[in-house]
Amino acid sequence: MNDQLIVKDRTVALNRLREQYVPRVYTQHHPIIAVRGEGAWIEDSEGRRYLDFAGGIGVLNVGQRHPKVVEALHEQVDQLLHSGPVMLHDGYITLAARIAEKVAPGGDRQVLFLNSGAEAVENAVKIARHATGRPAIIAFDGSFHGRTLLTSTLNGKVGPYKTQPGSMAPEIHHAAYPNTYRPPAGVPVEGLMEHCLASLDRTVEVETPPEKVAAVIVEPLQGEGGYVVPPPGFLAGVRRFCERIGALLIIDEIQTGYGRTGRMFAYEWEQVEPDILVVGKSLAGGLPLTAVVAPRSIFERVVLGDVGGTYGGNPVACAAALAVLDVFDREGILDEAEAKGTRVRAALEDLASRIPQVGDVRGIGTMLAVEFVADRTTKAPVGKLVENIVASAREKGVITIKAGPYGTVIRLLVPLVATTDELETGMGMFSAAVGEACSRA
Repeated sequence: MNDQLIVKDRTVALNRLREQYVPRVYTQHHPIIAVRGEGAWIEDSEGRRYLDFAGGIGVLNVGQRHPKVVEALHEQVDQLLHSGPVMLHDGYITLAARIAEKVAPGGDRQVLFLNSGAEAVENAVKIARHATGRPAIIAFDGSFHGRTLLTSTLNGKVGPYKTQPGSMAPEIHHAAYPNTYRPPAGVPVEGLMEHCLASLDRTVEVETPPEKVAAVIVEPLQGEGGYVVPPPGFLAGVRRFCERIGALLIIDEIQTGYGRTGRMFAYEWEQVEPDILVVGKSLAGGLPLTAVVAPRSIFERVVLGDVGGTYGGNPVACAAALAVLDVFDREGILDEAEAKGTRVRAALEDLASRIPQVGDVRGIGTMLAVEFVADRTTKAPVGKLVENIVASAREKGVITIKAGPYGTVIRLLVPLVATTDELETGMGMFSAAVGEACSRA
């Protein structure tokens, strides 16, 4: 009993410190304080354990503290902590080579390492502008690329990313992204992809001339936007548009990459090759590391010193990232990802068959989500229902997070290393939370 009191006292003290010293604008999805994690599990400051089906928003595809990652970290910490842009270290070079070969075996790809997804996107845009000599970038409605000034401008959603006073970054335009569950009024689903591809043409007819467009940036399926899966052929259509106007194709795989969809990179499903690839999140097993991958011919157009950063490609993060690649290469992660995704989808589709508030189940591989609606016919948003489900699931012992333009989507990012029992346990908790919350709605 005394131990329990000490734990609770510690949690109260931590929450008081958080209230005083951590700004309110740094939001957290759950009112708990994490202290320990292993595999698919997370433990809070009160000693409660949860199955983590949020994965740090896609950061923990190989789970918390994978033994290979931990071993690599200990070895690296004993050797070198930082070299920065003053000099390269062997891990940076080795990791660049391995990622380049993953993207284009035997090709001419090179890799620039950075710290965050937003930083990687910023540099990808800068690289595209250098390489083409053009200023304009086309992004998509519903997209999410970061929270910096440029990446906020790229985002296809106003709140909360475009609410600050003053101008946004210039030369950014948006085209329509094909959301088959919520197509524009008057556009049939079977004609949606053509409508969205035509919106790219309208952009260069009305907003900016084609010869000014440096690149189009696209998510193979949208993450923060609600796990929106475009129809097959959409990515190829964007590729053809870029080729027609002489623009580069930037594919943002920060959330979709590293096995989340059952392929190392989601663009592989359509066999569409990006000019510039942006990867991150699960790249280093929980450490801050992202990468921009592009051909040598593109990088060589960039002014020397205009990209990079002090901490990008840190030796410790690179060591973790090399270990993550070892896990993928030696443990059959991709093969298991598809099977695990099938299991999770089956549980979500069972919910859809029983719960009228389940409007849509969608995703690819283990990048899956369920959208809740007040009415399946009108697809009207559901108010506080999703928040209630997320809270109830947490109380039962599974962590999930919401997404989508209306906050009506719950996304599930189960660790690719989760066992069958862990998947069944977690989905059982989630299903019970959905059933209870929807019965009260």
